[in-house]
Amino acid sequence: MPSSESSSQPGLVAQDAWHHLRQYTAARIAIGRAGGSLPTAALLDFRLSHARAKDAVHAEFNADGVCDDLLARGFSPLRLDSAAKNRREYLLRPDLGRRLSMHGAEFLKTAPQDAPDLVVIISDGLSALAANSHAVATAVPLLENLASKGWKIGRVVVVPLARVKIQDEIGSLLGARFTLMLLGERPGLGAPDSLGAYFTAYPSLEKTDADRNCISNIRPEGISPTAAAVKLAWLFESSRMTGLSGVMLKDKQPDPGLIGFSS
Repeated sequence: MPSSESSSQPGLVAQDAWHHLRQYTAARIAIGRAGGSLPTAALLDFRLSHARAKDAVHAEFNADGVCDDLLARGFSPLRLDSAAKNRREYLLRPDLGRRLSMHGAEFLKTAPQDAPDLVVIISDGLSALAANSHAVATAVPLLENLASKGWKIGRVVVVPLARVKIQDEIGSLLGARFTLMLLGERPGLGAPDSLGAYFTAYPSLEKTDADRNCISNIRPEGISPTAAAVKLAWLFESSRMTGLSGVMLKDKQPDPGLIGFSS
């Protein structure tokens, strides 16, 4: 859509010849120029998006609310902590978010439990907004789908201030065959609530990012939580049959009709 200046004062803003393409994307394209600068409306929109992205990084994770939501849907969550003591330390020390606290690690080492096929871990990551809004909506249909196919599902682990790598420690301590990490992605300018889903087969501390599969941009304006759960279920079944994940596991799923898939 044209900026407010172009509609009210068309002589002040020079439109790009391809501005009509803006109706097909939320990206900042063809925003025009006002002399040698951005139009005021476009500049203000950019600053607003930047502020929302910063707010998402520093927002508070509603871990209790996530746990309550899981309980209401019939799942038993487990609260653990990462080695990061607060948000500031988490942002300055990424390594601390990749490991459990000493208490959390000791708890998993001593807690009696059978090795599950899958453990799902939920964290705020770099966008608490994403985790608060979309994590449970993604996890529940996925777990229900896999449970109906005979998968042994472990307790959902909720870990504030965690990073993707922590799934390897949790999975190895629990003896899980697969782990799935759902956490908020680094906010983009226009996507402050994007959830990422990372899964690994046979998790261990030696695993690297090359051993993980990822679905990103899980949000209503991207891949809906329901559609992401469908895709993840297919990938998990494929991984179970092949024993592979990461770069060795190729997404050869027939067209699932994700475009326009309603949540």
